[in-house]
Amino acid sequence: MNGIGAGKASTGDGRPGRPGDFDFFVGSWDSKQRRLRKPLAGCEEWYEFAATTRCWSLFDGAANVDELTVPDQGFSGLTVRLLDRATGDWSLYWVNSRTGVLGLPPVTGRFVDGVGRFYCEEDYEGQPIICQYTWSEITDSSARWDQAFSLDGGQTWETNWIAEFTRRDE
Repeated sequence: MNGIGAGKASTGDGRPGRPGDFDFFVGSWDSKQRRLRKPLAGCEEWYEFAATTRCWSLFDGAANVDELTVPDQGFSGLTVRLLDRATGDWSLYWVNSRTGVLGLPPVTGRFVDGVGRFYCEEDYEGQPIICQYTWSEITDSSARWDQAFSLDGGQTWETNWIAEFTRRDE
């Protein structure tokens, strides 16, 4: 990566990631998902759908897996999160049931002051972008995740996917 991920993710308190950073997400969740219809096209139209997620921890908290189920949209997704103990960064990998292809490169980063920011450089519909995932507003019973794209090296961001999670009673 050309430095955007590592530089941005490790600002603030500089604490490297550690096992258990994603333990807040272990369990079962309902979520309201909102997606921008056409990212990076000046579109302001959003659509909403419901999803459920179940998440579990592995490797004593140094790995984490979740399965997202979206019946109304006809797909499921899987996220694998791995802590690189040498760098202290988390790598997050996504795969969609429609393609079955692991998304690369992973987004990488860490939590600073209770907010997780993760970045990667990739192409979106032929345009080079920086992608940012943010975990925030984390409590025992709720969390927020959003995805944003930047065309200008991270100077400005367009949020295009927001997920608001509520823990299910088990």
